[in-house]
Amino acid sequence: MKTRPGSPGEGSAPPARTTGLPPPAERGATVIPDRVVARIAAQAARTAQSRRAAVPPERGSPEAPSASAAVRIGSVRLHLSMDLPYPTDIPRVCERIQQDVAEKVAQLTGLRVGEVVLTVRRLMTADTSRGRVR
Repeated sequence: MKTRPGSPGEGSAPPARTTGLPPPAERGATVIPDRVVARIAAQAARTAQSRRAAVPPERGSPEAPSASAAVRIGSVRLHLSMDLPYPTDIPRVCERIQQDVAEKVAQLTGLRVGEVVLTVRRLMTADTSRGRVR
């Protein structure tokens, strides 16, 4: 495709300012409510739980991870609560889940994740006699 001098494909001149819009620095800020960030974190925790802790993502067992978030001036603190299988290397699995959730939340929201606190609600053992998870 050929472009003409001064067309957008050349990149020599800055694009014309859109009528009626102030410069980006004067437009304000995007605010993401705590509950929205918490929902993103809960979904990221669910994905990380099934990936890092080998917990199947089906809804009845284990209970879905829960999350809360506190957004303050460009950063967020997260608190996660979830079930993990037993036996497992709990500190290593928790650290990896925290990293996965922090990366995903930062990627999707643009917020800096200052802290991720993870609480293990319960450890689940496989009941091999009945084929169930307790």
